[in-house]
This record gives sequence, structure tokens and C-alpha cells, in this order.
Amino acid sequence: MRTPLEKARHSPDSTKARTLRVAREIFGQYGFHGTTTRMIASEAGVDISTLYYHWGDKTDLYEAVVLDINEDLRQQLWRVEELVRGRTLAERLEMAIDQMTDYLLDHPEVSNLVLLRYFAKTRSEPICDLRVPSFVSNIARAMKLAERKGPVSAEARMQVLAIMNAIYNFISGQEFFQSIVGVDRERYVALVKSTLKFIFVPAFASDPPAAELRRCADRGTKSSTSSA
Repeated sequence: MRTPLEKARHSPDSTKARTLRVAREIFGQYGFHGTTTRMIASEAGVDISTLYYHWGDKTDLYEAVVLDINEDLRQQLWRVEELVRGRTLAERLEMAIDQMTDYLLDHPEVSNLVLLRYFAKTRSEPICDLRVPSFVSNIARAMKLAERKGPVSAEARMQVLAIMNAIYNFISGQEFFQSIVGVDRERYVALVKSTLKFIFVPAFASDPPAAELRRCADRGTKSSTSSA
């Protein structure tokens, strides 16, 4: 028997799917504690009883939203990995930045929910979570910062998180940042992509990578300090 989420994804024009899309937007704007089921029902144009019929209580609906986003992210990352396969690291980075920036701009609730989950204070732990750890490891492997099999190092995960969090912040802070630089949306998107590439492509794709040069410098500094 299919779950409510599976039914919604299978029938995108249904009331169930429409209320799920609205829930994603509102949870993305206000977080779990700032959202009420009445807000969602009103925005979706349904009775509160209809919302409960399709999704149960707020926690059930929030869990469905998170699982829905998890699946969307998984599919998007798979598409990106297929697209960049066989390319150089610099090409993979540039294409991945383009693809993920466009995707997250079209689905800003994804970035918002990630940032709300990890940087906002909440009164309780969520029932379920975005699969950030597994996504981070998969991206590290796709970028060849780690082997296909086996554990992914803390350094590789932190490097991926640096890229992801930069994109998330540019997306979630779009209105604020766009007003600071004084450009329209199209120019802002282009600037986000070019800035991310300016920062991260040389850091990862130089020969040897800048990150490795910094590690060598750090080791040299520690060695000199110890000798002194």
C-alpha cells in the first residue's frame, strides 16, 4: 500500500499533491514551529479537516515534506552526477555549481529548511531530518575527493559543506544580498555562479589543490614551531 507521500508524487495534480507543495513553501518560510496547519490549509484553499484527512497532524505533514525534499535532492544529485561523469574536476565543479544553483533557486524552500534546521534554535528535535550526511558523502565521492567505496574523510566532508552552505546562503539570502549589490534577479544569479566558481574551482582543481597547499603549509608551520 502506497504512503500518502507516494500517492502525492504519483498524482501531481491531486489535492494531496497541492497541499504538499504549499506545505513545503510555508515550512520553508517559517520553519516547523512558526507554521500552523491552518496557515497551510488556508493557502492551499482547503478545509483544515481536508488537510488532516490527507496528511494527519502537523508533524506527519512536516515529515512528508522532509522526505519529499530528500527524494528531490537525491534525484537532482543523481542527474548532476550523470551530467558531469568523465569530466575534469574543474568542469565537474563548474557544472555542478550551475545545476545546483538553478535547482535551489527554483526550490528555495530546500535551502531555507536546511538552514532553519541547522542554524535556528528549536524547542525540540524534529521527527526526521534532511539526509545531509549521506548527501555530503555522495557529493565528495562524485567530486573524487574520496574513493567510491569506504569512509569519507572529515576533511572531504567539510570541503563539500563549504560549497553547499555557500549556495544555501546565497539562495536563502537572495532578497537581502541582491539589494546590497543592486542588481536584478538575472544578474544576481549570474553573479552567484561566477563568485562560487571564483572561490571553489581554484581551491579544488588547481595542481596541486590549494587545500593541499594549505595543509602542507600548516604542517610546516607546526613543524617549525615544534623545532623552535
